[in-house]
Amino acid sequence: MPEQRKVIDQMGREVAIPLQPKRIISLVPSQTELLSYLGLEDTVVGVTKFCIHPGQLKAEKTIVGGTKNFRFDVIDELKPDLILGNKEENYQEGIELLAEKHPVWMSDIFDLKDALSMIQQVAAICNKEEEGLKVVETVERDIEQLPDFKPLTALYLIWQKPYMAAGRDTFIHEMMELAGFENVLVNDRYPELSEADIKSLNPNVILLSSEPYPFAEKHKEALMQLFPESRVELVDGEMFSWYGSRLLKLPAYLKELREIVKK
Repeated sequence: MPEQRKVIDQMGREVAIPLQPKRIISLVPSQTELLSYLGLEDTVVGVTKFCIHPGQLKAEKTIVGGTKNFRFDVIDELKPDLILGNKEENYQEGIELLAEKHPVWMSDIFDLKDALSMIQQVAAICNKEEEGLKVVETVERDIEQLPDFKPLTALYLIWQKPYMAAGRDTFIHEMMELAGFENVLVNDRYPELSEADIKSLNPNVILLSSEPYPFAEKHKEALMQLFPESRVELVDGEMFSWYGSRLLKLPAYLKELREIVKK
């Protein structure tokens, strides 16, 4: 058996992993993209059907199911020496079953600090410390240089029928704040909203995410009719909710978005 070390993941769990993981399964799209950016594609043996970046990785690796529906037999056959999961994106029962057989390292992301810590920790357990540190330092520098945007109240919708939005204590909430958007929701993390609720919130801007629900131009036009007092914009959900190396592109995206959303 390869020499192992014990590490503590972001959920406070102790995980025994090889000194040099060689067969990694990623159950989280943004962390799959991070592994690729860190130069670890050759060590990745399995990904989910939602791991769409980089495109060729999904085509080359074994699909182990979705983020909330694992193919346990396929995972067992791959014999992973490290599985990367996330508390919110994956499901507890599935993770617990996997952890009975395989080393499972879990991230738990609420804000930018958590995301940057995850990047450093994943890089460290995969022996890519320098590469991980460079990502973190670049993200911190570029975010620090963001301008002071004019504050605008905003509602970030992630679903319709029923409408659902991102509230406080979410990673999306902090990304909104970086862009100068003041979240009109103050309580639940992902509340359901009626049209009357949205009207009463009266946000300056309604942001329609491209994921998990694929809002499109037709939805924008419909909402503009329903809520004429608010500006409605389609936004790239990956920029607001992917917390790996995608953060390198975030500052430029937020500046471009705020150029569009002028009120």
